[in-house]
Amino acid sequence: MTYISAQPYMSTNWEDICYPVSPVWLSDILPDYDIIATDRQQLIVGEPLGGRKTVFGIQSADYAIISNILIKEIVDELFPDYTLQIKHTATGEFSISIIFPQQVSIGGERVQRSIILTNSYNGKTPFTIQGQTLTAMMDNSAAAGSSLYRDLCKNGLMGWADSFGNLSAYRSWLTQSSPGKEKKKTGKSLPAVKGKKDDGNQRKIHHSRLSPELFQQQLREMLSNQAPKQSTLTETVYEHLQQKTVSKADENIFKSLPIPVQLAKQAHERMRLEQRLLGADTSYWLMYNAVNHALFNARSSLTLNDRYKLDERVFHQIAVSSFA
Repeated sequence: MTYISAQPYMSTNWEDICYPVSPVWLSDILPDYDIIATDRQQLIVGEPLGGRKTVFGIQSADYAIISNILIKEIVDELFPDYTLQIKHTATGEFSISIIFPQQVSIGGERVQRSIILTNSYNGKTPFTIQGQTLTAMMDNSAAAGSSLYRDLCKNGLMGWADSFGNLSAYRSWLTQSSPGKEKKKTGKSLPAVKGKKDDGNQRKIHHSRLSPELFQQQLREMLSNQAPKQSTLTETVYEHLQQKTVSKADENIFKSLPIPVQLAKQAHERMRLEQRLLGADTSYWLMYNAVNHALFNARSSLTLNDRYKLDERVFHQIAVSSFA
């Protein structure tokens, strides 16, 4: 089934995403019917502000909704000083950036430390913290990630390199699939991170019989360990990207990135705009941010989860080119 096209909206208010949401049982609205499709028993119905009741998805009988109000309560409890940036869609997907006052310097830019949470009511984007599910974060082998917020383009940047521990290990991983210049341009996926599953399960939270109390307990525990760090490996990579100038020939990289052609064109235009705004040379840092901006602001049939997956692939591919 083709997924509906949507464009993320931007907000700075919890109220825009903390509207009522609840299950409606098929047997209640179709009392005169025998429901044979037992794998789908409940409609997930929300009431966006100023909108009609909206059916975001149909889930199994034991599926539990993670309401955004539950997230807000724990964030407010743990973090007295933060600002908020939300990107959300009419299809019931949410990317929530919790932005802290602490700043980091990338070249001449100041960016802020943040925590990125994702959630959805349509089942298309799983609940994650810094790109990892609660299940993955409770696994001791899963390293906690980080994120930064860049105000210039309202970008939330995931710490895609953090799990590697050090730059040498990260570069070694990158070269596993990119030993030669020609191979780098094929657009093939990079290998899975050693010690991690690559089947997507780490990004899926098991909603089965997840009570609000249990969810908030787990979320409180995970977020309390996500205090802004002094430095991360991803920041080191960002600094490297910022120092690496993009030549005219290098701009062909946009064509090889694993994103739709129209998004690649928008990213190229965005990079040129930021170059003028900053009065700076083009760099791999601006290139990555331009793609991130295009991915999370363009109208597309891509879900937010798909956009984050592409963002991660783009980050690694641009890193490969920058280290060449």
